[in-house]
Amino acid sequence: MEASKVNQLKLFIQQCDSNPALLQDPALKFFRDYLEKLGAKLPASAYGKGESAKKTEAKDSFVDESDDDMPELEEQFGPSSTSPKVPEETASDDEVVESEVELDNEGVIEPDNDPPQKMGDPSIEVTDEKRDEAQTAKSKAMEAMADGDLDEAVNHLTEAIECNPTSAIIYATRASVFVKMKKPNAAIRDANAAIKINPDSAKGYKWRGMARAMLGHWEEAAKDLHLASRLDYDEEISAVLKKVEPNVHKIEDHHRKYERLRREKDERKKERERQRRRAEAQAAYEKAKKQEKASTCKPCGATGGCSGGMPGGFPGGMPAGGMPGGFPGGMPGDVDMSKILNDPELMAAFSDPDVMTALQDVMKNPANLAKYQANPKIAPVIAKMMGKFAGK
Repeated sequence: MEASKVNQLKLFIQQCDSNPALLQDPALKFFRDYLEKLGAKLPASAYGKGESAKKTEAKDSFVDESDDDMPELEEQFGPSSTSPKVPEETASDDEVVESEVELDNEGVIEPDNDPPQKMGDPSIEVTDEKRDEAQTAKSKAMEAMADGDLDEAVNHLTEAIECNPTSAIIYATRASVFVKMKKPNAAIRDANAAIKINPDSAKGYKWRGMARAMLGHWEEAAKDLHLASRLDYDEEISAVLKKVEPNVHKIEDHHRKYERLRREKDERKKERERQRRRAEAQAAYEKAKKQEKASTCKPCGATGGCSGGMPGGFPGGMPAGGMPGGFPGGMPGDVDMSKILNDPELMAAFSDPDVMTALQDVMKNPANLAKYQANPKIAPVIAKMMGKFAGK
């Protein structure tokens, strides 16, 4: 807008402020109606004979406009008269406690707590003579096993291990005897020694898997037995797996169930947090709305000013101090207000408390505009409003 027109507008507003009777002119009725539409209270001297303020229409107009101001908020939060309720925590939101899994524990025994059996010294040098002695002791152990004398078999195998501590097969053989003696922990120690010497020891994995099954360590047992079967399949492994695998499936299903419950609990917690933030945002909006209704301006010299503010959530109306960008005193009569009301970017900006605070600051003192020229949020809003008032 040209500076001369701005000065004319400013002079006109000042004249109306000092002499409201000027608004009795029928040619200015459109301006008076517009002020009433904004919710302004005009003095009686602004009306001619037989005329009066359109109180009901002004009130209805203000209510309609302020309600239209927040369709998205109402869709998201519900009616503005009530804040969204944050769901309270329930028993289902407590820490997820896993129940016991119903497993087939037939054949599971108590762990053996005997002192660890003698192990060989891997640092000694194994001569051919020692290997022969180890083989002889192993043969005696096999005879004792055939006779059912498991204790004697363990003694001979221990002698063989001391003669040749580098033999994975001797450790695995003693592990098999401990399994038959129902000493799973001792069997696991020997199986570990066999696997350490030979990572591909099928017998080591087999007897460790069977020992773990005896202890009810189903998942570890299944892992060992499957590996042993891949290295050297035998029917005994297959028979044990038929008992182990159903329990493993139950455990896996159980884990999946409680993982799902924990994810659902986390989602409920996140949803409560989202609703809490929405509730806080709604409360802040309601507070800003109340402040907007309580704000006043004097575009026409009326006591109390335009308490409703501009439509679209522009609290404070247009005080005589001026509009940002050089629109002092209010708004030109030939401006199409619908250009502002129908601009979604401006309407969204007017609902931002930071933007409104800045605009009110500039309205009170146009010189404060300089404070916001570099603000990426405020400056574009002011520039766009200047464009609307300039007819762009």
